[in-house]
Amino acid sequence: MSDLPIRPLTELFAVAPQLSAADMPAVAAAGYKSVIINRPDFEGGPDQPTAADVSAAAREAGLHVEYQPVVGSAMTADDVARFAELLQTLPAPVLAYCRTGTRCTNLFVASQQLS
Repeated sequence: MSDLPIRPLTELFAVAPQLSAADMPAVAAAGYKSVIINRPDFEGGPDQPTAADVSAAAREAGLHVEYQPVVGSAMTADDVARFAELLQTLPAPVLAYCRTGTRCTNLFVASQQLS
């Protein structure tokens, strides 16, 4: 297994803090099929890996990827509905990341209330 800071929430869904393009082969090797990027570009400044760079590396590693930027302090019902839709349509298991993993966890918990 990898040294990635992945926290599984269910058998088919896990969260992680900020990941980079270099992490994507390890994500694929860990068995994940899809990645959701919930951290807006440049939220952490210019040194933060961009969604475009991570997405390209994810695709190269054979992963499905979706960029769904969500501002943690301003999460909306639309954000939750879109996240729920991604969980239903992306190949599982799915790994979502943001700055610390908390925003993805909150999106996941809220999305479970929709059904």
